[in-house]
Amino acid sequence: MSDFAVVTGATSGIGLELARVLERNGFDVFRVAEADYDLATPEGVEALYADLPRPVDLIALNAGVSEGGEFATGDLAAHLRLVDLDVRGTVHLAKLVTADMRERGRGRVLFSSSMVAIMPGPFQATYNASKSFIQSFALALRNELRPYGVTVTVLMPGPTDTQIFARAGQLDTLLGATMCKADPADVAQAAFEGVMADRERVVAASLPLRVAAHASGLVPDAIKGQLNRLIARPLRR
Repeated sequence: MSDFAVVTGATSGIGLELARVLERNGFDVFRVAEADYDLATPEGVEALYADLPRPVDLIALNAGVSEGGEFATGDLAAHLRLVDLDVRGTVHLAKLVTADMRERGRGRVLFSSSMVAIMPGPFQATYNASKSFIQSFALALRNELRPYGVTVTVLMPGPTDTQIFARAGQLDTLLGATMCKADPADVAQAAFEGVMADRERVVAASLPLRVAAHASGLVPDAIKGQLNRLIARPLRR
């Protein structure tokens, strides 16, 4: 029997390509599309878990949204839904699946974070914060679960050609409109190779952005925040 994989956020973009690359490599894949389960709610997470037909060998926790604009003047409900989906829902589903993996003594977990996890996020404040949380959470689980045969890998893509910028209202920003973006299929392939090789992190971006990620510890947060402001602030201002 083929190994069984679950991919959340598999409607489009990186999630869809992750499902495809897993299928090409012999996995039976349970694709979780946004119309199937509302993973921003406890009920949606529990319903998904109850519908899984067999134990999970690999899970890609990829579901997430972004929200652009100033936080103080933005839509509070949209920001709270981002936290519910990107953070709370991810933690909830991870708890259910990793408990099973730990009991079985094997499993692979891929968390989708982002390169923005390393920088404050003016004009996308809750999104960057959520990705920082996911990175820290995933690395903690990597340490906790290693003695039990469960691996954890963090995917940290740079700007990628997906629908996330349109949905976040960021098409009028440097980030959404003009920055060179990676092909989600290339990001997914790098993520697959990383999780199968038990890599701690997969930085899937252009060479200059990978260099910037490695050098980020030398750059003050204030400067990183100003850079994020430059690329995420609407161009019309």
